Amino acid sequence: MTVTATSVGESDQLEPRIAPRARTWARRLVRLVPAAAAALSGLLLYVSFPPRTLWWLALPAFAVFGWVLRGRGWKAALGLGYLFGLGFLLPLLVWTGVEVGPGPWLALVAIEALFVAAVGAGVAAVSKLPGWPVWAAAVWIVGEAARARAPFNGFPWGKIAFGQADGVFLPLAAVGGTPVLGFAVVLCGFGLYEVVRLAVRWRRTGEVRRGAAAMGLLSLAVPVVGAVAARPLVSDSAEDGRATVAVIQGNVPRAGLDFNSQRRAVLDYHARETERLAAEVKAGKVARPDFVLWPENSSDIDPFANPDARAVIDTAAKSIGAPISVGGVVERDGKLYNEQILWDPAKGPVDTYDKRQIQPFGEYLPLRSLIGAINENWTAMVRQDFSRGTKPGVFTMDGAKVGLVTCYEAAFDWTVRSEVTDGAQLISVPSNNATFDRSEMTYQQLAMSRVRAVEHSRTVTVPVTSGVSAIIMPDGRITQKTGMFVADSLVQKVPLRSSQTPATRLGILPEIALVLVAAGGLGWAVGAGLRGRRADGV
Repeated sequence: MTVTATSVGESDQLEPRIAPRARTWARRLVRLVPAAAAALSGLLLYVSFPPRTLWWLALPAFAVFGWVLRGRGWKAALGLGYLFGLGFLLPLLVWTGVEVGPGPWLALVAIEALFVAAVGAGVAAVSKLPGWPVWAAAVWIVGEAARARAPFNGFPWGKIAFGQADGVFLPLAAVGGTPVLGFAVVLCGFGLYEVVRLAVRWRRTGEVRRGAAAMGLLSLAVPVVGAVAARPLVSDSAEDGRATVAVIQGNVPRAGLDFNSQRRAVLDYHARETERLAAEVKAGKVARPDFVLWPENSSDIDPFANPDARAVIDTAAKSIGAPISVGGVVERDGKLYNEQILWDPAKGPVDTYDKRQIQPFGEYLPLRSLIGAINENWTAMVRQDFSRGTKPGVFTMDGAKVGLVTCYEAAFDWTVRSEVTDGAQLISVPSNNATFDRSEMTYQQLAMSRVRAVEHSRTVTVPVTSGVSAIIMPDGRITQKTGMFVADSLVQKVPLRSSQTPATRLGILPEIALVLVAAGGLGWAVGAGLRGRRADGV
């Protein structure tokens, strides 16, 4: 091929045009790296949550998040924090749209991610302080504390502690509850990044500050050492004897039944499974339970107002010859309650517990007129708001003190703790996950119950309408569980305990302490920034 002078000249003219464009695109791609890293590290954090047992992925997730945020301005940090929140919460909470479609799911995630965005700005602010992993991890816990309280009384789903049921950090739940457990995991993740950052700097320059290196190593090591040191707090010994408990999962009917028929069918299914268990007990195949636990919504037909529902429950209780905790929907004085009813085989209903932490948009509808204007179908799903209970629920069942924590309540620190401080020797978490199909929701909630077992050193039972039901030891081990959408029962002799862990005794104090640590770090960062501006003459 012959190259003419003209073609060479054209090539020389084109090259400078192409190069600037390539450089521009390269710069744009480089700018996208932090955004992509933030979203992907959020996704990595999601992957660390149940039903997977990859709890350790939370550490590299926060290490990358720390790298993305370190030294950023607050505006950029807000955006990067929001992307991290979306990467984490979009897949974690997808189950919220199973029944109502993607609109509420996306709206919930968009709101919850705002808290993570604010945390991102806070982490960036403290990221240049000495010992920044400590301040940054405390800032994360402030974000969790805020999410657990607002809006609409909070939504703590996705607390870092709830992804650690299989992890080495779990014993820290007994030290200071979910705030201390979550703080340790986040601190270890940020410490991992700090150690890597300083190692890279040392290789490049041969220099590193000893104080920074020591703090990085301590941030990485202290949470692990603390978890090992806390191991003696975790015990499944029987302090107050043992009780034989039966957990009933009656299952739900197939699609196609109308609402009223399904309510009656669900009650019949749970009564039938209880009677089947009674036959096995009579045949000597299974030990006779001291008491029986039914799930939330096992009788959505009010047994106080409907004699037929009362008769079904009464027959089941007499057949098994033991008290039953029945999950019912009850109307009293014109108000609806999500209620657990203690049903004695001889006396009938003798005690009740009304759910205190009711679920917004599921059991009551905030902003009803506004939501109705957007979509009338959503208001039709919650025609009447449930009312809140006001007192802890601890049933005395054949001499054992059983604390009731109904479904959604298991996500809130105060609801579980109040049952233990009120004398519960065992915790039951009756739930209804049938409307969420085969999503990860039931496994996420089961992990919460495992954390609660260690936090308060109590056996936890989880009776669920359609699965997964389980029995959890005080050390967080699942000893029995059912499948999903099957009728089944679990019977086991479990330990009863009355001692209180440090987490139970301290209550909210660890969370308050971490909030104060975060406030101190943010105050220091703001003060340093103001002093820097004055020094520059701004």
